[in-house]
Amino acid sequence: MAVLVTRPDERGQQLVEMLAKAGIVAIHLPLFTIEAGAELNELPNKFAKLKADDYVFIVSKSAVDFADKALKDTGFAWRDDLHYFTVGQGTAQYFAATTATAVHYPTTQENSEGVLQLPAMQNLQGKTGPGPGGRPGEEGAEGGRELLSEQVQQRGANVEIVECYRREPLVYNNVEQTSLCKRAGIQTIVATSGEILTQLLDFVPRNEHNWLKSCQLITVSERISHLAQALGWQNVIVSPRADNQTLLQTLLQCR
Repeated sequence: MAVLVTRPDERGQQLVEMLAKAGIVAIHLPLFTIEAGAELNELPNKFAKLKADDYVFIVSKSAVDFADKALKDTGFAWRDDLHYFTVGQGTAQYFAATTATAVHYPTTQENSEGVLQLPAMQNLQGKTGPGPGGRPGEEGAEGGRELLSEQVQQRGANVEIVECYRREPLVYNNVEQTSLCKRAGIQTIVATSGEILTQLLDFVPRNEHNWLKSCQLITVSERISHLAQALGWQNVIVSPRADNQTLLQTLLQCR
């Protein structure tokens, strides 16, 4: 078994190292790097304007990293009169460890759909501005998932998205890298976002798409799985969680 890991930055490299320790050949091929977002500097001021009991949605560990640094560099702290939400346990634990702040997260379905099923998300009517419950805000990435924002607005809340980080494409020789993956015997690919999937299709030369779509694909949500199938993949497996340890266990079960 040989695995292509497309998860960006150090978390992707960590998964590769975990696979190597388990005796599985893995190649790390991130298609983008994570950089500070254009609106990151506005975060402290926006935080100061939030009302008590407002909601803050944090969509990833990268959002935690960039937001935490932006607040601390300007003398701000994570307010304890706000309600914080993440889409999964991994991000929740990371947020709690980084900020020493309580956080809400879904335990059965670790994605935006799961967040939307939480009791605190059921009655948002009237939370359209300053006041009790206030205005949910979302800290995420440029071009990130819109379902959460759309659904929260449909339930009567007002949403403001702060782009704390952005994805900067990495430049490779795509023909050379694709050839390397094939020579290494890659038949399993880990793709943890829909954007990675679409970038992967753009990256791999069209004459190699049959090989690409013949690979077993490991994703982290039903939404990404459905997208993959719509794009032409047939062998798609959904990991129960998005953290590296669960991804490793999923891959070991597929071996």
